[in-house]
Amino acid sequence: MVDLKEWHAQVNEEILEPERRICDPHHHLWDRGGNTYLLNELLEDTGSGHNVVSTVFVECLSMYRAEGPEEMKPVGETEFVQGVAAMSASGGFGPTRACKGIVSYANLALGDAVQPVLEAHMAASPNRFRGIRHASGWHESPDIRNSHTNPPPELLADNEFRRGFAVLGRLGLSFDAWFYHHQLGELVSLARAFPDTTIILDHFGGPLGIGPYEGHQKEVFEDWNRAIAEVAACPNVVAKLGGVNMPVNGFGWDKRPTPPGSEELAATTKQYYERSIELFGPNRCMFESNFPVDKASVSYPVLWNTFKRIAKGFPEDEKDAMFYGTATRVYRLGLN
Repeated sequence: MVDLKEWHAQVNEEILEPERRICDPHHHLWDRGGNTYLLNELLEDTGSGHNVVSTVFVECLSMYRAEGPEEMKPVGETEFVQGVAAMSASGGFGPTRACKGIVSYANLALGDAVQPVLEAHMAASPNRFRGIRHASGWHESPDIRNSHTNPPPELLADNEFRRGFAVLGRLGLSFDAWFYHHQLGELVSLARAFPDTTIILDHFGGPLGIGPYEGHQKEVFEDWNRAIAEVAACPNVVAKLGGVNMPVNGFGWDKRPTPPGSEELAATTKQYYERSIELFGPNRCMFESNFPVDKASVSYPVLWNTFKRIAKGFPEDEKDAMFYGTATRVYRLGLN
């Protein structure tokens, strides 16, 4: 098994624009039997040179309750992260305010019955809980793993799901969307049906590069490019720029003897960033680490150098929006 720390150490780069303030709006925390990424590991990454002042935690099946009703078990994740955030807020772990926003999971397919679950999340974290992610990634190919929520096909169109989704709007909560690029049209329909609910599109909508898409990166980008324009036309959708270095994206960084540097990463993936920024505009875009998932392919300092290379030509106010302002506004981080 590859020692990621040693693997990453092969590529050392000077930190670009080290003073630029960053809110990392997408990371996870977990302890999975030897695979540990908790506060110390997060702060080791955020403290590796870039000025990460705050972060947002996104659900990942961590620390669910062992007992009680099935639908309420995910509230344990919010309870866990609220505690981590309180540790960080004490100031005893450095200047970064980890988990200043929390995005957890609730099964929206419960319909109206999801409201008590959402209210329990809000009670568990009255100052940080901001919304939920109900991943809907599905593909018929056995080579492509469906989302950890085990969704059926076309979940976003399901009537009960939409009844549950309507509760988000009533409670003033946002929705993080995570699926694969061939499902982008499903998000368009959902966003149009609920124009007053903020939707955050994770990881560019998951452009695939494995299974039937392996070796077809040009065609995948063309399909994605057509679909993302319709998504961007929905003003309630905000785009997270990142999460495109996973094995499922097919670039194969994780299989190499040496990890990529920021110049190579930027050159290879910049078309997704540039097109998203062009369509959504900087005030609806936020760079994200997706750590520790993307850690399989790139180190934290190299990843944020990549983002800074991609954003190099933008005016200062637009850079600040993409690195800090959009995430802080959308996740309402100024409220705590």
